[in-house]
Amino acid sequence: MTDLSKLPVTVVTGFLGSGKTTLIRHLLQNPGGKRLAVVVNEFGDVGVDGEILKSCAVPDCPAENIVELANGCICCTVADDFIPTIEALMALDPRPDHILIETSGLALPKPLLKAFDWPDIKSRITVDGVIALADAEAVAAGRFAPNTAAVEAQRRADDSLDHETPLSEVFEDQIACADIVLLTKPDLAGEAGIARARDAIAAETPRRLPMIEVAEGSVDPRIVLGLGAAAENDLDARPSHHDSPDGDDHDHEEFESLIVDLPEQSDPLALAARIEALAERQDILRVKGYAVVSGKPLRLLVQAVGARVRTQYDRPWRPDEARQGRLVVIAEHDTLDEKAVRTALTD
Repeated sequence: MTDLSKLPVTVVTGFLGSGKTTLIRHLLQNPGGKRLAVVVNEFGDVGVDGEILKSCAVPDCPAENIVELANGCICCTVADDFIPTIEALMALDPRPDHILIETSGLALPKPLLKAFDWPDIKSRITVDGVIALADAEAVAAGRFAPNTAAVEAQRRADDSLDHETPLSEVFEDQIACADIVLLTKPDLAGEAGIARARDAIAAETPRRLPMIEVAEGSVDPRIVLGLGAAAENDLDARPSHHDSPDGDDHDHEEFESLIVDLPEQSDPLALAARIEALAERQDILRVKGYAVVSGKPLRLLVQAVGARVRTQYDRPWRPDEARQGRLVVIAEHDTLDEKAVRTALTD
């Protein structure tokens, strides 16, 4: 039962490029009468997602209600970053009605839920729900081995497949912790792909979860806000591959990031092609950031999931900021060839 005296928080989780920022941007612009605040946890110190959200601030969620934490996973920096940030948002006047937390695409949500047990906030705040976003096309393609029976068959046939990849475990932990799953980019998956994605996710959930198709983050806020899950009190029903008695539930050394300063670009399509080729050669998971385009007063937003690259002009460069292109490149640990990445993107 929901304690109405506590401020509700919704945790938005999902794999890289699944559409978390797009969803939160939609909720900011369509809050359903709620005054929202947002905490964005980036991986790497280039605040792409925070900048995107601040650019669409509205009266009920001004820019000061949107806080970006880029000093590492917030569940690893609870005392230094997470608790002070939550307390600062709760002290705003007017006080928010609801807080949204966008986790890094690499984050496991369960350790974050445990952070809500800290004495300083546990009596004043509750996890209204955990929303997991899943790229329907990627799940339909079986990229994260969601079918455990098929994995066991592969293990019997090939000793080299004795364990799943870290990416698979991240995906499965996010789904297992969720109260609702949003299937994003349904247009790319098609009806057959959506059906496969639903089956794959259902095979990994410890309990029956609602799954909703969402395009471009457009969802009625009444569906995802106000769930009343009190998830911080329901941890046993949210199993994780990384559960352990000592509470050390995750290892971010499985991933690493690199920041690349970009020279001015003459052709955005050529930049996108270089990123696509780089992802195919180097197994890059995610690229995101900004570029300066010759002769254009607008900043080019760059976002890539694997070899799928998307660019758009998001806003004019401000007079008080340096016109400097910069990308965050994320890969699994020990697979990131820094020299090759810098050469591919800057030469």
